[in-house]
Amino acid sequence: MPADAAPAARISTIRRAIRLDVRFVRPGAAASMADVHAKVTRLFVVAAIAEAISWAGLLAGMAVKYGPPGNELGVQIFGPIHGALFVAYGVLVLAVARVHRWSLLATAVALACAVPPFATIVFERWARRRGMLTVAEPARDPVPVG
Repeated sequence: MPADAAPAARISTIRRAIRLDVRFVRPGAAASMADVHAKVTRLFVVAAIAEAISWAGLLAGMAVKYGPPGNELGVQIFGPIHGALFVAYGVLVLAVARVHRWSLLATAVALACAVPPFATIVFERWARRRGMLTVAEPARDPVPVG
């Protein structure tokens, strides 16, 4: 097999995959950028609230673990949940910062707010009041091309 055959095979595979993707998209089904911005923003708000709730559950589990009952069940349940929500919040902070063009300082503060308990809700409320989470409506309805 010639050396040029492998890249050519990869390119043809990519072209086939693109054709398959385009074939299954209905006309007018493509989401506008405003829809994507709104969805990412909503997910960020949900992650901020869920991360704070998981903090409450983890703190309650730690109180039970180190308190008189000595039961580790709360930490075993809320530990992984809080860890997953912590990572999801971090990823969504980066996505929202990119979508809304936040400054590096605002992004760093948002990421740092994941560490203290309940600070994600405080940051989300602060960002909303400052207009950092507003999504601009499209000027007109998107028209399918093609």
